[in-house]
Amino acid sequence: MRILFMSDVHGSTDSLEQLRGHAERLQPDYFVLLGDALYHGPRNPLRTDYSPPAAVELLNAWQERMIAIRGNCDSEVDQMLLNFPMMGDYAHLLVGGQRFFLTHGHLWQPEQPPPLSAGTVFAYGHTHLPHLERLSSRLVAFNPGSISLPKGGNPPSFGFYDHGRLSILNLLSGDSMADMTLE
Repeated sequence: MRILFMSDVHGSTDSLEQLRGHAERLQPDYFVLLGDALYHGPRNPLRTDYSPPAAVELLNAWQERMIAIRGNCDSEVDQMLLNFPMMGDYAHLLVGGQRFFLTHGHLWQPEQPPPLSAGTVFAYGHTHLPHLERLSSRLVAFNPGSISLPKGGNPPSFGFYDHGRLSILNLLSGDSMADMTLE
C-alpha cells in the first residue's frame, strides 16, 4: 500500500500542481490530507496562487482515494465544496498491520496523544514543520510539513508511505528529507 500525505495546503494551487506531478510518479493508492485545505488563515500570508475554487478542483480529482481530517482553518463551507468527507477531528487507519492515528495537530500533539496502541504512527500537521521521530516503542511522530507555507526555514514538503517505509519528501525536488522503516 502506498499513501501520499499532505497537510496545510491553505488554498495553494501551485503547490497542489507540484504535488500532482509527484503523485503521477509515485502512484499512491490513497491520499491523506491532514487538514487546512482551503483557507489561508488569519496569521498566514496570502500567497499569489491562493485560489480556493481551483484548489477544490485539484483536490476533488482525488476524491475516490482521499482520506481527510479537519484542520483549525477548515469549515463547514469548505465541506460544501469538497467531494470527500473532511470534518472529522481524527481518524484511525490500519494498513497491512501498521496503525496510523490521523489528526491535524491543534487538538492532540504527539507529546500528549490520546490513548493509542503500541507502534502507532501519530500523523499530524498544523505546525508546518516536517517531523519524523520514534518517540517511544509506542509512538512514531510524523508531520509531512506544509506543501504551501513551510516554516522553520524548511522547503515545502509532503509525506509518503510505501510498504512499511515512511518518508518526508521535498516538494520542489522530490528528494528525501527524512525516512524511517516502521517495525
